[in-house]
Amino acid sequence: MNDQLQVPDVITAGEAMALLIARQPGALSRVSEFERATAGAELNVAVGLRRLGFNVGYISSLGADSLGRNLAEFMEAEGIDRRQLRIDARYPTGFMLKSSTDDGSDPEVEYFRRGSAASHMSLADMPGGAFGAARLWHITGILPALSHSCRELAFAMADAARAAGRIVTFDPNLRPRLWPSQDAMIDTINDLASRADVVMPGIAEGRLLTGREEPAAIAGFYLERGARKVVIKLGAQGAYYASEAGSGTVSGFRVPRVVDTVGAGDGFAVGVISALLEGLSLQDAALRGNAVGARVVQFRGDCEGLPNRAQLEQALAGERG
Repeated sequence: MNDQLQVPDVITAGEAMALLIARQPGALSRVSEFERATAGAELNVAVGLRRLGFNVGYISSLGADSLGRNLAEFMEAEGIDRRQLRIDARYPTGFMLKSSTDDGSDPEVEYFRRGSAASHMSLADMPGGAFGAARLWHITGILPALSHSCRELAFAMADAARAAGRIVTFDPNLRPRLWPSQDAMIDTINDLASRADVVMPGIAEGRLLTGREEPAAIAGFYLERGARKVVIKLGAQGAYYASEAGSGTVSGFRVPRVVDTVGAGDGFAVGVISALLEGLSLQDAALRGNAVGARVVQFRGDCEGLPNRAQLEQALAGERG
């Protein structure tokens, strides 16, 4: 089949960023050496699904700079469909700094993304043709936080996908610093979540977004508003899942040593989405999400722990809590 006619299994849209990771533990203000990697929640999901054998299309915009070229080369090496990746010389590629920790705590992160090329995405970036015929469209709460035009794109994608009978998965991925206020963030995220088929919040995110405490109540909030399935990340305790077919909790996997917590939620999304694409139950999808998330936290960088098929099987065979 001609590459231009290839229909991806999954498409997603977001901001790819250069990631500079501190080589030694400590405050970012005192770090003298960094190593370069890649970042971006949607890019992490795209990479993870591609490593599991799915065809994945990615929508974004990069600056015409060395950071952008490095990211484009990384996507090419990972086999991601870049038909709708734009290079916009008017604006820079975003990047972020991340500290290193040696005690399993969350690292310090600083973003440099204001006015980036990706923040200027708009309705002109709507997927079309064979690209837009993907079975599943993955959206996160980061895209609508980047700018007004990105917000329009996120809602248009969700509405178009659902109207066409595609599967829409949504990860809130809250970034409070990108929003003008907490209320604006909550209202927009919940509105977007109501247009998705599968919603995947973390437990802390769910409590903030819904005002409800227990996983069952949080899931009920989204099921009442149009979602068909909800999977809630409970950290080391595992995950809670709910749909019309039933609900329950699956335990997490034991991790010998936590190296880097950033990217674990994206790994969880990779596990859930890949399982659903393969027709597995929501319970099995939550279990796979736990397995991939547990593997990711054992590696530095956002993408390094995302598994291939053989590594996924090893992760699923790990000891559960």
